[in-house]
Amino acid sequence: MTSTYSDADIEALIAERKSVPTDWRTRLRYRQKRGHEEAELDLPGADGNEFRVILRQNSINRLDFSAILAVRVPESNRLFRLRRYNGKSHEHTNQIEDTKFFDFHIHTATERYQQLGSREDAYAEVTDRFGDPAAAIQCLFDDANCDVPPESQMSLFAEV
Repeated sequence: MTSTYSDADIEALIAERKSVPTDWRTRLRYRQKRGHEEAELDLPGADGNEFRVILRQNSINRLDFSAILAVRVPESNRLFRLRRYNGKSHEHTNQIEDTKFFDFHIHTATERYQQLGSREDAYAEVTDRFGDPAAAIQCLFDDANCDVPPESQMSLFAEV
C-alpha cells in the first residue's frame, strides 16, 4: 500500500504554524454522536494547508477522550490524522513493535503504518504530559506549533 504522506511530510505538517482564533472555544459546537460528544475547529496553516482539531469525550467514561490534529488531504474531502492525544480508557497495541500498554498516550502518523495498511496514526507512545482533556488539547497546541492567543488559554472542558 502506498503512503499518503512520508515521515518528512508529516513532520513538516506538524511544524507548520497554525492560527488559533481568539474565540476558538465559542466556535466549538459539541454534538452528541453515539455515546460521545464531538466538536471540531478548523485552523488555517501558514503554508496554505487546512487543519482540523477534533475533540471527543465519552458521555460516561471521563478517561475516554481524544484531541486529534488532522490535515485535509488536498483535492479530496479526506482528513489525515497527524496526532491523536488519547485518554487512559483502553489497551493500545503497536502492531509492528508488538508492544501493549494501558495508559494515557499520543498517537503519531507514520509512513510505515500507512504502508502496513493500518490507520496512519496507529503508532502510539505512553505519556505523562496530560491526564484530562484540557491538558491534552494544550499538549496538542504546544506540539503542533499552534499560535494560541494568550487570552484564550482558559479551561477547555469546564462544563463538559
